Amino acid sequence: MADRLTSSSAQKKNDTLGITLPSQLKIAQPEIRTDFATIIGLFVAMSLIAAALVFGGNAMAFFNIPALLIVVGGTMAVTGISYSAQELSKAYHVINNSLFHRHTDAATMARELLDLACLVRAKGPLSLADARHELRKNPALNHAVQFLVDDYPPREIQTILHQDISQLLDRHKIGIGILRRAADVAPAMGLIGTLVGLVQMLTRLSDPSSIGPAMAIALLTTFYGAVLGTVVLSPMAAKLERNSSYELMIRDMIMKAVVLISTKEHPRKIETFLNTLLPPGERIRYFD
Repeated sequence: MADRLTSSSAQKKNDTLGITLPSQLKIAQPEIRTDFATIIGLFVAMSLIAAALVFGGNAMAFFNIPALLIVVGGTMAVTGISYSAQELSKAYHVINNSLFHRHTDAATMARELLDLACLVRAKGPLSLADARHELRKNPALNHAVQFLVDDYPPREIQTILHQDISQLLDRHKIGIGILRRAADVAPAMGLIGTLVGLVQMLTRLSDPSSIGPAMAIALLTTFYGAVLGTVVLSPMAAKLERNSSYELMIRDMIMKAVVLISTKEHPRKIETFLNTLLPPGERIRYFD
């Protein structure tokens, strides 16, 4: 960890345990990151589509209010039928989390957990009470460590934290499900708009001037539905799913490390276990 002091004068060697205690416990605060890959990807995709419309001739011919109402309004309405009002009220946060999310570096978290393990191994769980100010920087870590300070049995710690992770996963599934559902509905609403336009066209064959607007609705609703579902909603759902998996990995690391600390496992063993949870490129060498 970048903020952890490493000079020999600032560290204390515990020869009995064979570990080096951190001179000062430092906890990194999760940082809010802007997902530029998503933003740039959406911008480039929409720009390419817009460029194709402009260079192809009359771009305004692709703007049709009835078609937009059918696809956008219909997608929102049908998606709303699938969820409760309380779940839909969080839709804004779902979209926001796919663009701006709290990020905790996995390798940094592993080192912080090993700092805690060394401290508890040498001085006991109550020594963590003096580090409350640092621990509050990371609410998830602070919540788990509090069970150590309160001397909860390992089995109870695991049960409680596992339940917390399950509830977090359920909340993430609802958010991902909203976007996935909308991505499925948008092309279907485009098809419905196409059928509406074709019926209007066939009923007005005697009036050639009305055939064009009806055909525009028929074709543009399919176009809008494909763009909304494929270019916007599906990628955002995939990104939210990826962010959820990463956050669940961090929570799982915290849970398992805290349980191992509560069973008084040696920090070297905890390091080995944490490295099995980390991606190969992010594994750490804490004691080497």
